[in-house]
Amino acid sequence: MPHIATHSIGNNHMKKLLLLSLSTLLLPACADKNQFEQAVLEQMQKEQDIKDYKLDPAYMTKCVVEKTAQNMPGVFPLDPKRLMAYRNYTKMLTLEKSADPKKTLDELRTDFGGPKELGDAHNNYTESLVECYSVVISESEEAEKEKAQ
Repeated sequence: MPHIATHSIGNNHMKKLLLLSLSTLLLPACADKNQFEQAVLEQMQKEQDIKDYKLDPAYMTKCVVEKTAQNMPGVFPLDPKRLMAYRNYTKMLTLEKSADPKKTLDELRTDFGGPKELGDAHNNYTESLVECYSVVISESEEAEKEKAQ
């Protein structure tokens, strides 16, 4: 009988270890995505169209992050390729804050795998932004029509 009790304690210990291991993997993953979201939010807060159309920068950010992520490398959110993509996209969006933008641009070319891939990433972000403008402005106009009725 004591053997079973020890086994049960061992099982609980293993579950705790597994949970701890998963959380150490998830925290950096969340940090990578959160940093990307923060970089996008900063961009949205600067966008004149967001101000002109009276759009919510946080809502726009959510859309842009989701759309951009659909075409990022990696199959699922915790895929190491996806996590690296979040880091690279964040670096791309914060290029103007770099102490040495030329050096950072060279690093980005390397990080993305070449100038073409960096261009593709930039296009992915820009296309996501344009698509989100279209969706969010349409939603905003629909909401205004409903208020008017």
